Amino acid sequence: MKPLSELGELGLLAELERRGLVSGLDAEGAVLGDGLVATKDLLVEGIHFRREWTSWRDLGYKAAAVNLSDLAALGAEPLGLLVGLGLPRDSDETAVVELYEGLAEGGAAVVGGDLTAADELVISVTALGRSERVPGRAGALPGDLLIVTGELGAAAAGLYALQHGLAGFDDLVERHRRPPLRLEEGRRLSRSAHALVDLSDGLIADARRIADRSGCRLEIDVEAVPQAPRIEQVADLPFWTLGEDYELLAALTPEDARASGFPIVGRVESGSGVDPDLPLGWDSFGA
Repeated sequence: MKPLSELGELGLLAELERRGLVSGLDAEGAVLGDGLVATKDLLVEGIHFRREWTSWRDLGYKAAAVNLSDLAALGAEPLGLLVGLGLPRDSDETAVVELYEGLAEGGAAVVGGDLTAADELVISVTALGRSERVPGRAGALPGDLLIVTGELGAAAAGLYALQHGLAGFDDLVERHRRPPLRLEEGRRLSRSAHALVDLSDGLIADARRIADRSGCRLEIDVEAVPQAPRIEQVADLPFWTLGEDYELLAALTPEDARASGFPIVGRVESGSGVDPDLPLGWDSFGA
């Protein structure tokens, strides 16, 4: 048995699926029937955020937004959020209210959940939605073109600026704290997309999910990828591959891709894997 630091998130999920212990990995969430879909994301203090960098309201907003991003990739209209919150006992009531105000900013109501004392701040959100069509990860076909819904790299560059105490990058830091909501774009793309995912872990890592599930090769045109302004001023790193963009990546027919109005960033070919072979982005186990 391998340690998780070596296996990584994708490796762990593959092993659990092989053993028949998880299913439904062909989409960004659970497809439950009659159009009902559900997603879950977990934010842990010291892993996903630091309180000295993040206001309680921004944390609430982001906890909702990362789940709503999965709903966007499922082509769903949000129905509500279930929130599980673990709080240190010395947490201030006002701060917790601010967190819930941030959760509400995404436009989906909190309709249930649970609270408990904890040594560190932990927030787990389940988002419920309804979708007319879920493209999933497994339908991309050779000949499809790939589109993204917006510029990449700002959030990763903003996080780097925070980590290294770099001033003058407030716009990038704000994108790290407050990712975009692409629910409308997701519903529109879901009507015709062969595959649709959100870019939480990075363009290469999330493209690999489509490639693996669809049994094809995704070729990314690096020169065509829209990158956020000024990220090159932060550091000489491929921030556009490092995750937390929360834009959408879709595989569409050439006709639909060109009609979408979104940047075309690559194509689907026969084969396997993703080209170019660049860093895979975020993996919470560090693999």
